[in-house]
Amino acid sequence: MQAPPPGFASWDEALAAFGVPPERRNDASAAVDPRGAGPRLFFQRVPEGKRAKNRVHLDVRAAPGLAGAARMAALETEAERLIGNGAKRLERHEPEPPLGAGHIVMADPEGNEFCLD
Repeated sequence: MQAPPPGFASWDEALAAFGVPPERRNDASAAVDPRGAGPRLFFQRVPEGKRAKNRVHLDVRAAPGLAGAARMAALETEAERLIGNGAKRLERHEPEPPLGAGHIVMADPEGNEFCLD
């Protein structure tokens, strides 16, 4: 289990401070490698209904430890690199603290969406 953010004793305490209502606190979960070597897998509910076949939507961690303008600049750099390899940029979401750090939605050459996070 991933530890809560610094300054909070529990995830419930952090989510309450961030204004997340109790009925929404299980809308997202993460699985982390207990050794800290492997990737972090993040799962979240989305408001959209199913439109096509079931797929997994990946969020690619491209700016760990960065925030604000530095984070978005790192995401833009990675987006340009991926575009050079055949990906397509779909949209940019600006940071909305405290929970929204900002991300870029991309698509691979077959149209499968993923986010640079």
